[in-house]
Amino acid sequence: MKTLSGGCHCKAVRFEVDVEDGPIPLLDCNCSMCAATGFLHLIAAKAEFRLLSGDDNLGEYRFGEGIARHLFCKTCGIKSFYVPRSHPDGYSVNARCLDDYASLTFAVEAFDGRNWEAARERLG
Repeated sequence: MKTLSGGCHCKAVRFEVDVEDGPIPLLDCNCSMCAATGFLHLIAAKAEFRLLSGDDNLGEYRFGEGIARHLFCKTCGIKSFYVPRSHPDGYSVNARCLDDYASLTFAVEAFDGRNWEAARERLG
């Protein structure tokens, strides 16, 4: 395991996430939200994620069924992580918000979020 750090654009929100060594598995979702924002999902269990700063600077947006908690920095508007509908007891980190994004190796898998229920079944 290794620990990566990241955060929003203005650095008000900062976090750490633990990942396995090797290519980091990511999901590239095509739903309306992810397609519009370019979010690349690094799924982490609650114990693997630590919010270091900015809790008081997070806004929240919910839509649809209201299960996912889309969290964004109130200053710069960046959603660097959130609580996803698919993993409500964990987090999804936007890999593009990791400090070392350009130097990391990823294994990206497409996720058909436009057909969420069927895609979630296939994901397991």
